[in-house]
Amino acid sequence: MPGSVASMNGILCSSEALANAWHPVARSVEVAAQPVQVTLLARQVVLWRTTSGSVFAAPDRCPHREAPLSAGTVGDGCLTCPYHGWTFGDEGRCVRVPSASAGVPPPPRAHLNGYECDERYGLVWVCLGIPSAPIPHIAEENDPTFRRINTPVDIWKVSATRMVDNFLDITHFPFVHTGTFGRAQDTLVPRFELQALDNEFHGYRYEVLAKNTTGALVSGQTEKVVHRVMTSGFSLPFVVRSTISYDTGLEHTLLLLSTPIDDVTSYFTFVVWRNDDFSLSAEEVIRFDLAIGAEDKRMLEQLDGVLPLDQTTLVSVAADKCSVEWRRQLAEFIKS
Repeated sequence: MPGSVASMNGILCSSEALANAWHPVARSVEVAAQPVQVTLLARQVVLWRTTSGSVFAAPDRCPHREAPLSAGTVGDGCLTCPYHGWTFGDEGRCVRVPSASAGVPPPPRAHLNGYECDERYGLVWVCLGIPSAPIPHIAEENDPTFRRINTPVDIWKVSATRMVDNFLDITHFPFVHTGTFGRAQDTLVPRFELQALDNEFHGYRYEVLAKNTTGALVSGQTEKVVHRVMTSGFSLPFVVRSTISYDTGLEHTLLLLSTPIDDVTSYFTFVVWRNDDFSLSAEEVIRFDLAIGAEDKRMLEQLDGVLPLDQTTLVSVAADKCSVEWRRQLAEFIKS
């Protein structure tokens, strides 16, 4: 059946376009004294910090006998394979083959073929191919009135496609987020128009009344219900930005990041930027957002397979048009 989950098995992992996109895979602080293994689009990748201080990413297998390099050790910025001790330095160059005589250089094919790797917003981003577009720019990162707060990278047993669809949707708020900010009586979504939110994100603006009984610390207000002006927007393939503006002038920006480990398993992390007075600890700021994320995770992990990207398999209404547009653009992106 065209467009069915079954026919789309492998669509993400086999996509050259997705291989040519940037994906966040770990927090920068996690890549320190030891190598780190991550999986991106079903490919195992090893990360380590070299003598230059930058993170290097490569296939997680030694070119000698394909042992997992992530099981090795890092010393003085060099990664040593646990099987035969081959050692790799800056740019993945093989700098030592213990079994070879002194003065004999490593074979030319002993050097690692690295992936594109960058650090941005406290995260390590990897591109398996040739980057087709830059990592999205977040203006708050360079604004001294905002602080950035990073959160752990979690594994969700759901497709990244379903995660993005959820993060672009506000109609689930009264039903999924009843323990945090959802208000069951507000189910009607006012009409909105899709627009370019800036040069990076496409989405929509809206206003919402949010329950504030459990989030009063984060909102900085004591009222039981608070007014929010919000935006939700996407940057292909799987980056979602949500902004929250309170009537007090407080602004809270979330970058919601879904990375496909494979077609139906994903990494999830989010980054917060906030223009408060720093009196509230970072732990308290993200506690509420982590609770919201846990509600999303419980719901999403009940869904199977890749979200159908065609325009006929799923039934959509006017309130879904941001997700419909994202799915349309993603389908074209994957085919490109």
